[in-house]
Amino acid sequence: MKFLKYMLIFIPISFIAKFMNASGSVMFILSCLSIIPLAGLMGEGTEEISFYSGPKIGGFLNGTFGNATELIISFFALKEGLFDIVKSSIAGAVIGNVLLVVGASMLAGGLKYKTQKFNVKVSEVSSSMLLFAVLGLCIPALFTHTVDPTLLNTRYEGLSIFVAVVMIIIYILSLIFSFSTHKDIYNSENTSEEGKPKWSLNKSIIILVVATILIAIESEFLVNGIEPITDALRWSEFFVGIILIPIIGNTAEHSTAIIMARKDKMDVALEIAIGSSLQIILFVAPVLIFISLFFKPMSIVFNEFELIALIASVLIANRVSHDGECNWLEGVQLLAVYLIISASFFII
Repeated sequence: MKFLKYMLIFIPISFIAKFMNASGSVMFILSCLSIIPLAGLMGEGTEEISFYSGPKIGGFLNGTFGNATELIISFFALKEGLFDIVKSSIAGAVIGNVLLVVGASMLAGGLKYKTQKFNVKVSEVSSSMLLFAVLGLCIPALFTHTVDPTLLNTRYEGLSIFVAVVMIIIYILSLIFSFSTHKDIYNSENTSEEGKPKWSLNKSIIILVVATILIAIESEFLVNGIEPITDALRWSEFFVGIILIPIIGNTAEHSTAIIMARKDKMDVALEIAIGSSLQIILFVAPVLIFISLFFKPMSIVFNEFELIALIASVLIANRVSHDGECNWLEGVQLLAVYLIISASFFII
């Protein structure tokens, strides 16, 4: 994580480049390099706040602000009418967390420990919720891909809003479940390390706010550079949304999960990956649908391959995590599936 602080130099460089009217492709690259350390600072800020708020609230804040980068980037993409980028980034975040992060964590931990164990009850609850969430998110797309278009009417536009409302309600209920009615299930997790905060509470909050503002500015640079970079490198918008944006926005969070796995804390690593995926589907996606109403209403309708990749990813993750233990080979298998999916989107 120490290398991230050296990448902060790209923030003033990106501002200078913008002032000098650099090309969209250059701004895209500079903004990507700037967002990565800012996301890391945001994660570090929430981690410091957890020392004052307690591990439970801290974990919730970590997950929330961990996805804030992607939410901000998607907001500017919505503003520009780049709906395909927004929807593919939602799908990519889930696929990346479930396959890339879990796979890399299992591989990294498995190279150090022969077998790693984790809380089966927590894993079952999270995996079941993730399966439900993905299926709920995919229903509008499954509907449009299976029903004769001539049978659709204007009421269909409201289906995504209805699904978003249901998702938000489920998200609130899941918080009540984990923080109140069934918090004993999670008590066995060692979700935090003993230690003392490096920053004061005020400093942590200030850094969090400043990092959020800078990410918003850099996100606008990034979104404005998507079209030039895709034209220059002949990349598809799907590849940018599915692969690049989720990796850029969640680099710090991903590295934290891998570090936890190396410390034989697979419970924490899985909670970071699966918890982040749940929040993307149950909170970020609905919020983006509501925000789109202020611009042009966006419906959550994924293309067929995004649907298959989403559902397959969650089913594979459920299968891998059902027995409460993992090894490096299972991590390799998850990574292999992610690489195949990435290669498929790259050649579009």
